[in-house]
Amino acid sequence: MAAAIELSDVTKRYGNFTAVSRLQLEIHEGELFAFLGPNGAGKTTTIKMIAGLLRADSGTVRVCGHPMGLDGQMAKAQIAYVPDQPFLYEKLTGREFLEFVARMYGLEPAVARERARLLIARLEMGDFLDQLTESYSHGMKQRTALAAALLHEPRVLITDEPMVGLDPRTVRTVKDLMREMTREGRTVFMSTHTLEVAEAVADRIGIIHHGRLVAVGTLAELRAQAAENASLEDIFLNLTDDERDASREAIPR
Repeated sequence: MAAAIELSDVTKRYGNFTAVSRLQLEIHEGELFAFLGPNGAGKTTTIKMIAGLLRADSGTVRVCGHPMGLDGQMAKAQIAYVPDQPFLYEKLTGREFLEFVARMYGLEPAVARERARLLIARLEMGDFLDQLTESYSHGMKQRTALAAALLHEPRVLITDEPMVGLDPRTVRTVKDLMREMTREGRTVFMSTHTLEVAEAVADRIGIIHHGRLVAVGTLAELRAQAAENASLEDIFLNLTDDERDASREAIPR
């Protein structure tokens, strides 16, 4: 199976602090991958390196086979990125923002209008779409940013906390949209603290702690390393337990 995202020996430092250390990770085409970790574990740094917003200090990042280097234009053309705090132009309406994004990606007007129409309906944006985005709640901004990200039908969707601020109906819709993407052979890389969402929808799960990947696999594979009936919450807490790690380091060898 071809790789949509490849991180090979990737390291990122901020001064003397190592945010991500020698990360090796491969995400397949058609896969919904959930990326988990405590606050400060290196999730956002990793996401920004995949999206081309940060440069790795060492190692390589590839998206759909294209290197994310100094230029990274071919790699960036394959992705859409929705951060945890979506950015919208506050003096535009949601509809104007979608039109702006469509022009930025060079979409044909008729194609852009049809794709926008479908996304507006799926995400139930009609009630607020013609208001200035400065008046939007977080959930409204999240829906608008997601619709804008999907307009150009990216090969890879990178999203950070996609369900925060969404009502249960919209959460279901977003799950359905992500699943539809993977069925079409496209890839979703989702960072989240919502373990129930990861457990329900992810094909594979990766857990990062102190900048290092401590586990990766299907839920069944992660359970095989822990306990047969362990929940993802149990597995996550066990793997990111600093007190447990400290006690192990203290044992004489």
